[in-house]
Amino acid sequence: MGKSKVLVVGGTGYIGRRIVKASLAQGHETYVLQRPDIGLDIDKLQMLLSFKKQGAHLIEASFADHRSLVEAVKRVDVVICTISGVHFRSHNILMQLKLVDAIREAGNVKRFLPSEFGIDPARMENALEPGRVTFDEKMVVRRAIQEAKIPFTYVSANCFAGYFAGNLSQMGTLLPPKEKVCIYGDGKVKVVFMDEDDIATYTIKTIDDPRTINKTVYLRPPENILTQRQLVEIWEKLAGKQLEKVHIPNDQFLATMKEMDYAGQVGVGHFHHIFYEGCLTNFEIGEGQEEASKLYPEVKYTRMDDYLKQYL
Repeated sequence: MGKSKVLVVGGTGYIGRRIVKASLAQGHETYVLQRPDIGLDIDKLQMLLSFKKQGAHLIEASFADHRSLVEAVKRVDVVICTISGVHFRSHNILMQLKLVDAIREAGNVKRFLPSEFGIDPARMENALEPGRVTFDEKMVVRRAIQEAKIPFTYVSANCFAGYFAGNLSQMGTLLPPKEKVCIYGDGKVKVVFMDEDDIATYTIKTIDDPRTINKTVYLRPPENILTQRQLVEIWEKLAGKQLEKVHIPNDQFLATMKEMDYAGQVGVGHFHHIFYEGCLTNFEIGEGQEEASKLYPEVKYTRMDDYLKQYL
């Protein structure tokens, strides 16, 4: 058995570009979907051309042209979709249903990894409005995959460090605060922070692994399971400076939703589930599930003290 050929859909995106890089690095013949609606987006085009230089193949196909999608997926063994599901960028989760139709018709795909990479939507049936739309739509896609009997792996990657660690989990900024930091509740709820390059590395490791077929794989490397307080302490030690802590009770935090736009309300709901309810860590990994750092102990994942050094 050689290594699977991989098609990345959404390869110019935040996680997609890292998946392309990891796929090439791990020796897979890698294809990237090039959509005709790229228009005048020069940054996307230049990224696609840089992938080509690194050895990836570009395949033209459109979500508006079913036949082109079928032909694209026929050329590979594994399809990984990374199209965006966050409201402050673009929210396109249900577009994947067209990809599911194409994979079903092509009939050759050995594994499909849909655009997941965050909180496990199967655990979020009681999520708050309006943020629950993210989880509901991911479940619609999951049901379509399973009805089509397409072999799958779902990757639950928890908190992207670029959005949750560098800013010490503050909303509305990507940089660490200089004077005071908002702490959610007592700040002692366990959260999982992941370097985005490590997310890609673990994801590619799963695609030819029989242990991960038709399972959810959680990325929970033990040293990256931290409370918000611990994250702040790591930063304070690195920066050599204490920050003023402002504790925000749950009801006060949820009340901020009223003044926010739709994307902000979605964000508050998700932060509530992560930092007050502990939705990333308040359960054991059980049947039909795996934990990536146990499966792949050879991956030297980035610890948050190393990750935060770049912000000094």
